[in-house]
Amino acid sequence: MGHATAHLEARAWIEVDLKALEANWLFLRAQARGEVIPVLKAEAYGHGALPLARFLFQRGAKRVAVATLGEGRALRQGGVEGEVLLLGSLHPLEAEAALRLGLVPTLSTLEAARALSQRASALGLTPRAHLKVDTGMNRVGFPWEEAREALRAVEALGVRVEGIYSHLATAGEDQAFVEVQRSRFQRVREALGGGYFYHLENSHGLLLHGGENVRVGLALYGLIPGFGLKPLLRLLARPTLVKRLKAGDRVGYGGEYVAQGGEWLLTLPVGYADGLPRGAVRFVKGPEGGLYPVAGRISMDQTTVLAPGPWPLDAVLEVVSPDFGPTGLCAWAEARGTIPYEVAVHLSRRLPRVYRYGEEVREVLD
Repeated sequence: MGHATAHLEARAWIEVDLKALEANWLFLRAQARGEVIPVLKAEAYGHGALPLARFLFQRGAKRVAVATLGEGRALRQGGVEGEVLLLGSLHPLEAEAALRLGLVPTLSTLEAARALSQRASALGLTPRAHLKVDTGMNRVGFPWEEAREALRAVEALGVRVEGIYSHLATAGEDQAFVEVQRSRFQRVREALGGGYFYHLENSHGLLLHGGENVRVGLALYGLIPGFGLKPLLRLLARPTLVKRLKAGDRVGYGGEYVAQGGEWLLTLPVGYADGLPRGAVRFVKGPEGGLYPVAGRISMDQTTVLAPGPWPLDAVLEVVSPDFGPTGLCAWAEARGTIPYEVAVHLSRRLPRVYRYGEEVREVLD
């Protein structure tokens, strides 16, 4: 952790609004009939897993979910003691580390279940896990038709199966297939009976149709428009050079922008290595809120924009805005022909993260 003024010394940094996170969290909890599980994989979709895990456990989360063993280890090393679910499918080689770290793995193969049982026995620990059933996504999970046999086989190995879950492939896209998966999961529940923590819905499933126990990522980070959710993340930068262009001056690689003369050019110290999608960032927001067009190609570490006048080098420009406008992550994703998740997870770790609750700076990570 850096000191509280680290962002004041930075040329570019990311701010995460914990108050907006809290509002999204409370909204989602009100929508669900059961437990809401924050999904913090891929550094909480670029927002920073450790500060968000600490905050959400303080706000009543019963467990959080990550994708990899390394992500779970990072939470433990950061002092997070709450329940951490490993999504995906445990590889047998990871069984011992998952046990030592006190993580709850997902099982979708008997090989992994055997490894977990054997390593737990050697360590004198009780193996706990969730069982994944495949209801139609065909990535990982035991076939839903074989869920009862799989559960019996895993429990016969001495593994304490605490949860059963599946994942919706088409929520928000193909409602008919969502209902197919829901129907299959309901049959799994009927076959396996009570005593297990069942969870199925994701963000779109919850927002569009409600749900019991749900895992939320996109909605938690406020990256779904139309439901009153608020994006959390801003990317801010100070110019490293401000100058006036002469007629015929060419800007950037390939010289694609040719000046008419008299334009003010600001160079910002962020580029595609920081996660700006090359060819998809059209505007940056100026200190007064105006939209400044990007001039020429985005470089690895620098972006040039046209300003209405000269700004001092301590001026702060908003490269990513916490909204659904033209400088938001959703606009980047749309211009790139992709989803907000993808652009969010590509935001570079070299940018310091500042965590605010209102005007109060709670944490700075360099």
